[in-house]
Amino acid sequence: MDDEVFLNEIVEVVAVFQSGNRPCRPVKFRRKNGREVVITKIGLGYDSERGARTVHIFDVTDGQADYRLEFDSVTLVWRLTREADHV
Repeated sequence: MDDEVFLNEIVEVVAVFQSGNRPCRPVKFRRKNGREVVITKIGLGYDSERGARTVHIFDVTDGQADYRLEFDSVTLVWRLTREADHV
């Protein structure tokens, strides 16, 4: 992500849970300003250990901008932590 903005915004996420290698997949999210972002592609997805909790991290795009979503497995809260326009 080039020219990215670092955020810490709680967002509402629609996700699909299924069996397989990556059981959780975000489909779309709504920002606090009401804007809905439909995810067209998931890039890198990985887990990060932060103390006793695991945070599931997804780098996604809607075709116009790139985003990083983080799902905290303890609090069950989704956060938008980064945003970058496509160049």
